Amino acid sequence: MSAEPKLAAVIGWPVHHSVSPVMHSFWLKQHGLKGAYVALPIAPENFARCVEDLPLMGFAGANVTVPHKEAAFALARVLDEDAKATGAVNTLVFEDGGIRGLNTDVRGFASSLSETFGSEVVRSGPATVLGAGGAARAIVHALIRAGAPEIRLVNRTKSRADTLASQAQDGRVKVLPWNEWAAVSRDTSLLVNTTSLGMKGKPSLELSLDSLAREAIVADIVYNPLETELLANAKRRGHRTMDGLGMLMHQAVPAFAAWFAVTPRVTPALRAELERCLSG
Repeated sequence: MSAEPKLAAVIGWPVHHSVSPVMHSFWLKQHGLKGAYVALPIAPENFARCVEDLPLMGFAGANVTVPHKEAAFALARVLDEDAKATGAVNTLVFEDGGIRGLNTDVRGFASSLSETFGSEVVRSGPATVLGAGGAARAIVHALIRAGAPEIRLVNRTKSRADTLASQAQDGRVKVLPWNEWAAVSRDTSLLVNTTSLGMKGKPSLELSLDSLAREAIVADIVYNPLETELLANAKRRGHRTMDGLGMLMHQAVPAFAAWFAVTPRVTPALRAELERCLSG
């Protein structure tokens, strides 16, 4: 058992939808560790000031979700390679020398996709990524690393997609207009929604799948609800699908290890616990 209780948190605006407290509490109990993991709703204008005070209250670190990932990147003194590559941080570790920033979303998405469909699926054809925010940067980086032959960025604000493609510094990343979705989707092998559209409390992602090949995989990083409208439509058309819960669990493993010095495992029991929470 740990001698001193440690605290960790998930920070977002809003953050009430997060099941991260359930997940980390599950691991704390499983490993007999003293500590707690809580949700902290912090408005963007208060983010830096609040985060800098957390170590004084006994926090070992925090997860960061929408809309704070770029602000967390700016706040960190030391960055891991994935954070540097994406310009976004989703995990903060408070150390004596300052704040260390990690991007565990890259590994989280890659692990979830490989676990669900196998490591070769990314190489089977073009991947299309919807969105151009912090989460999209992580997904694009994961797809580059996994060997996707082409990565298409589709975002309503083209300038943000252009910025992401420029930062990726990889010729496989191409920006395509939202209004050309029908043409873009015809030979897409993997479709990934990285936007918050479809999340509980957010507007729906209004996207027709009529032109998408039936062999294409459809993934959504949203996990609340577990089956978004995008995934429900894809299942009706016979597509293989992946929800966002796998990515959530896998990205949390290195974060928990950094704060509590124990590396947890993603198991069916953990998924069942989170599914119960979401269904309730």
